[in-house]
Amino acid sequence: MEIDFSDPEFIRDPYPALRQLPALSWHEGTGRWLAARHATADAVLRDRKLGRLWRDREPADVYEPFNLLHRNQMMENEPPVHTRLRSLVASAFGRGHVARLRPAVATTAAELLNAAGDEFDLLADVAEPLAVTVIAELLGVPEADRHRLRPWSAAIVRMYEVERNPEVESAALTACQEFADYLRRLAAKRETAPHDDLISHLVAVPDLTGDELVASAILLLNAGHEASVNAFGGGVVALLRHPDQLARLRADRTLLPAAAEEMIRYDPPLHMFIRTAAAEVRLGDVTIPAGGEVAALLGAANRDPAVFADPDRFDAGRTPNPHLGFGAGLHFCLGAPLARIELQAGLSALLDHAPELALAAEPIQRPTFVLRAYTAVPITTRSTPTARSSGPDGREQPRHRR
Repeated sequence: MEIDFSDPEFIRDPYPALRQLPALSWHEGTGRWLAARHATADAVLRDRKLGRLWRDREPADVYEPFNLLHRNQMMENEPPVHTRLRSLVASAFGRGHVARLRPAVATTAAELLNAAGDEFDLLADVAEPLAVTVIAELLGVPEADRHRLRPWSAAIVRMYEVERNPEVESAALTACQEFADYLRRLAAKRETAPHDDLISHLVAVPDLTGDELVASAILLLNAGHEASVNAFGGGVVALLRHPDQLARLRADRTLLPAAAEEMIRYDPPLHMFIRTAAAEVRLGDVTIPAGGEVAALLGAANRDPAVFADPDRFDAGRTPNPHLGFGAGLHFCLGAPLARIELQAGLSALLDHAPELALAAEPIQRPTFVLRAYTAVPITTRSTPTARSSGPDGREQPRHRR
């Protein structure tokens, strides 16, 4: 079957269509092979003949702000460039920065929920400010500037969608330029007056160029912030739609780590990761020629019945859970430990916030496939929601804080 990645019904619930795909199939619309089973997607992510081979978008002068950030980041490069960049960033990333944030994440999540009241938007009032605070603290972005991060990040990541329009691309290019300029100024300040943060440590790395530092910082900000917000929003929606699992989690908080992993598996924030064949490679009974592209469909892989029992059910205690939501192989998500801390802390604070939680109205979904997300998740702590309209048609929405 030929999937239309822009079809609103497919975007609303892609899993029935994804389930019908074979392990590997050709997609005429994108000119790529689609890997839709766990074993095949995992092989795509791990096979060293399939890599991230960056090509500047053309016309190069128009797309230079976007190209600059990607040709200099680890995610778009293979060894030896990837090895060098990842080791340098991981060295700074691993200096206790993530561990020191754990208490602050829990405190911030609780404070945001306390301020939110009994009806609120999970994204605007909790997930977004929590993610911005965490990643900004990690990197060392001053509090006065943090309101700028979310709009920049949201604009840039829309460039990864299968379908884009000129307005989306123009906004993304502007955000790339503004974000890069801001980080250069911040890095220059940290060079003369270092703090105990990631930017200061990256500035001190002698083998990291200025362009590489900026690209690495923006990658961490975009991936750590955007994915965390979307994973938490989608995961909580899934949990609330499985009230038996919500009750189970309330009764046994030791399930929090497993529940966080299930959030990533059940409705992952990233659905497609593309690899390019550096040389001819065999996947099952299909030969991918050099230069051919394969898209690992992570959401499809995470619902593979050959790996996950009852895959369409949210299971808060699912073990084992070998999901591919953080990727696999060389490009496994560097920020996975931080994402896990955020998910567990946010979920724990939400359970502490009120004895009852429910959707106050149907969540509003972002009309994109690659980055799967909601734009609003209305939550109520009352036994009977006070509003029920779904929102996209403009009808009344539950009141919440902004």
